[in-house]
Amino acid sequence: MITKRDLLRAAALAAMTVTTMTPVPASAQAKAEWPDIIEAKRIAEEGFIYGLPIVMNYAVMYEFSVDTKNSQFKAPFNQIKNLAYVATYKDTAVVTPNSDTPYSTLWFDLRAEPMVVSVPAVEKSRYYTVQLIDGNTFNFGYIGSRATGSDAGDYMVVGPNWQGATPPGIKKVFQSSTQFAFAAIRTQLFNPEDMPNVVKVQAGYKAQPLSAYLKQPVTTASAAIDFPKVDAELVKKNFFEYLDFALQFAPAGPEERTIREKLARIGVGAGKTFNFKDLPLEHKLEVGLGMKEGEEKVEKYLAGGQKDVNGWKIGSLFGDRLFYSGDWLKRAAAAKGGIYGNDAAEAVYPMTKTLANGEVLDSSKHKYTVTFPAGQYPPVEAFWSVTMYDGKSQLLIENPINRYLINSPMLPGMKKNPDGSLTLHLQKDSPGADKESNWLPAPNGEMYLVMRLYWPKTEAPSILPPGEGTWQPPAIVALQ
Repeated sequence: MITKRDLLRAAALAAMTVTTMTPVPASAQAKAEWPDIIEAKRIAEEGFIYGLPIVMNYAVMYEFSVDTKNSQFKAPFNQIKNLAYVATYKDTAVVTPNSDTPYSTLWFDLRAEPMVVSVPAVEKSRYYTVQLIDGNTFNFGYIGSRATGSDAGDYMVVGPNWQGATPPGIKKVFQSSTQFAFAAIRTQLFNPEDMPNVVKVQAGYKAQPLSAYLKQPVTTASAAIDFPKVDAELVKKNFFEYLDFALQFAPAGPEERTIREKLARIGVGAGKTFNFKDLPLEHKLEVGLGMKEGEEKVEKYLAGGQKDVNGWKIGSLFGDRLFYSGDWLKRAAAAKGGIYGNDAAEAVYPMTKTLANGEVLDSSKHKYTVTFPAGQYPPVEAFWSVTMYDGKSQLLIENPINRYLINSPMLPGMKKNPDGSLTLHLQKDSPGADKESNWLPAPNGEMYLVMRLYWPKTEAPSILPPGEGTWQPPAIVALQ
C-alpha cells in the first residue's frame, strides 16, 4: 500500500533529482552491509554537508582543466593561464566571482612530482597574491604582497604524500592535502589603461615540475584518468558518485576518519563493500531527503552563522585544515557563499542580501544607496571594493555600462557629497547623468552585495577580527 509518507518521500526525491535508477542486484555480503533507512538518511545529510565543497571544487576543476570544449576551460593541468581581463557576467563556473583583479589560474596534478611556482618582483604599490587551495577547499598557503613580500622567488607545492628534501633555491614548501590543487593568482588592476602593466606582471608567473626546475629527466608519469563529465544536472543527480570519485585523491586526515567511515556505509569512498548506485530504491529516497536537509542546514548557517553588522554578514569562513578542524558545516557554508574565498588576514568579505531590518534587497521594487562617511572608507593595506551580483545565481550582472563593482582605485573619478561622504547608488536604472559615476547597476530583482577588503589593516580602525572589529560597514538604505 502506498502511504502519504511514501508520496512525500518521492516528492522530496524528485525535488532533489537524486538518481533513482533501478538498483543493480548486489551480493548477499553487500546487503548485509547496508545501513538501515534511518541511518542512510542521517549519513546522507552529514555526507552532503561534508562533501559539498569537494564536489563543487571538482566541478570547477573539470571545467577549467579537463573539458577542453567547455566555455570555461582555461588550461591543462600544471599550466598557468593568464587572463588579461576581469570577470564579467559571462564567467559562470565560479559563484560570486571576483571582478577586482585579473586572474591567473593554475590547476596542479601533484601525483607524479611536486611543482615549482615562481613569481617575479612586483612593485610594492601593486597588490598581488597566489592563493593555494586543495581539493578539500583548504587554503594551504599564500605567496604574495602580504604573505611573502614583493620580491621574486621560487616556491614548491607538493602532494599529500611527499617526503622529499627541499632543493636549494626554494623559499618555502607548501603541502596540499589532496593530489589535485588550485592556485588562484590575483594581480591588482588600477584602471583599464593599466592592463598592459598587469600583463607584464602575469608574464613573470611560472610553473614547472620539480624535475624541470632541477634540470633532471622525468622519472615518473601520472596515470591517465577517466574524469566523470560534469554539468549542473548531473551533479544534482549523482552527487555522491562525484564525491566518491574525488575522495580517491584525498587521503583522510585525522578529523575526517569518522565521516569517511560513515560514507563507506552508503557505498562512498574507501572501505566500501558496494557502490552507492547499488543502494535499494527506498534507501535512495531517504538519501534524497537527507541531502535536502543538509542543504537547508548549510543555507541556515550561511544566513545566521556570521555576525550581523548593519545588515552585512561578517565572519571568517575560509582557512586551512586547522581553521576548520572538522567543522564541515562552516566549510560548506563558505563554499556556498563564494568558493575559494581568502583567509581573513588576506581578505574579509562583508556580504548581504538584506537591509538591516532583514528585508530582502530587490531592485525591481526599490532603489538603494550606501554612504561611506568622510574619511571612513574600509581600512585596508591594499584596496577595497563593493560588487553587485544577482541575488539568486550569485553571478555578475549584464548591464549597459559594463560596471560590476566600485572599488577604491575608482575614487578620484567619483562625486562626493558636500560633507565629504561618498554615496553609491544601487539600482537597476541609471540615477541620472550627474550621479552615474557613483552608480552600481543592479539586477531587475533580488540582489546580492559583497564588499571585499584586501589585506585588511590590523590596527584600529579595523574590520579584524571579522565581525568584532572597530570599523563597521555602513547600512544600505532603501529609497522611497
